[in-house]
Parts: sequence; structure tokens; C-alpha cells
Amino acid sequence: MTDASTPMEGAPMIAPSSTDHPMYDDIVMACRTVFDPEIPVNVYDLGLIYTIEVDTENAVRVIMTVTAPGCPVVDDMPGWIADAIEPLPGIKQVDVEMTFEPQWGMDMMSDEARLELGFM
Repeated sequence: MTDASTPMEGAPMIAPSSTDHPMYDDIVMACRTVFDPEIPVNVYDLGLIYTIEVDTENAVRVIMTVTAPGCPVVDDMPGWIADAIEPLPGIKQVDVEMTFEPQWGMDMMSDEARLELGFM
């Protein structure tokens, strides 16, 4: 028996996104307007956005991380994401949650980010 804080064996570490929601692509585009101040790539293509959940009332929950737990903008970045998404027409509310599990790695970057940073 496991307690509620223990993930089920085989459960994904990153919750799935609401990719079939009609607002999903607009939310992704809004996330792409936010940049890590130390890296010239947006947070979405860096792989810092783990999950974008959108419910039936258009309330958005974003689960994200930073490149390193000691990142100087760890307290600011969730607000930047919320500020980018909230102006979209029809959005009810935005909650951004910071996580450090799983830890971010360079393999989470998009091909565009790798190209921009000279890793391809």
C-alpha cells in the first residue's frame, strides 16, 4: 500500500497537457513570449513548461520548472507566465506551479532551442 504522496509505480512524472483544448495552442504561443533572462530562448522551447492543463471553464494550470533550483528568477517566472497567459480572450484564471521534479535537463529543449544555442 502506498500513501497519497507516493506516486503510483509507472505513473508519469510529468502530468499530460490539455493538447486537445481549443485554447492550448494560444497558451503555448503566450508562453513562448517569456524568456529566461540568462538564455536567449523562450521558456517553452527550453522545456521549462512541463504541463498546461485547461479545464472546461478555461481555467489554466501550468506546471513548470527552471534550469536550476538556484535560478535567480525562480520566484518571478511563474508571474511572468501568468501575465503572458491571462490577457488571452476567454481565460478565466491562471495558476502557475513551480516544481523541481523531474529536474530539468538539456534533453528537454526543443530542436529550435538547441539550434539557437548552437547544440545542433
